[in-house]
Amino acid sequence: MPHRPAELTPTPEFLGHGSARPLHWLATATAMAAVIAAAGLLQPDAAATGHAAASTAPASGPQAAAPDPAAVTYPLDCKGLPTAVTATAQGDLDGDGRPETVAAVRCDAGSGTPPHAIYVLAQDKTPGATPRVVATLLEAGKRQTATELTVRDGVVTASLIGYSSPQVPRYSPDVKQLAKWRWSGGKFRQELTNSDARSV
Repeated sequence: MPHRPAELTPTPEFLGHGSARPLHWLATATAMAAVIAAAGLLQPDAAATGHAAASTAPASGPQAAAPDPAAVTYPLDCKGLPTAVTATAQGDLDGDGRPETVAAVRCDAGSGTPPHAIYVLAQDKTPGATPRVVATLLEAGKRQTATELTVRDGVVTASLIGYSSPQVPRYSPDVKQLAKWRWSGGKFRQELTNSDARSV
């Protein structure tokens, strides 16, 4: 008949913290040895763990470059004059993990201050694809000048300087607005804050 170790049953002497019997100490030592051995078997090997972590870590490849604003043809009617990109900012605007470029563009008239248009540029994942305009944030017809163009946390921000009426001289803009554009619900939504620009 196979031998099976006897279960330890607490005795009155044991519960009362009496003197322990040799059989009790032997059983306790055997149980502790079994627990320590089992813990050693379950402990992961440090070298194996480090190797597994290194093999399963995602490879960090080069990040996609933002579209080059100099490689884009802008939908700006300059009456035969060239266009000039005066400010740019880059960032992921739609959360797809690829950066877009925001460009402030105006006609290169050589004198005066032509109004700005602000465009969002994107580039397809296809190698060698040409950047293209995917959205217009500010139309040149608004007759505003854009300054301090930034992209932060997916929000485009620019200061817009303009005129309160056609009678205001072009050299003395009297309206300044802080404009913010955020991608939401499949389109860019604009927020405007007015401020005094008479000292500009």
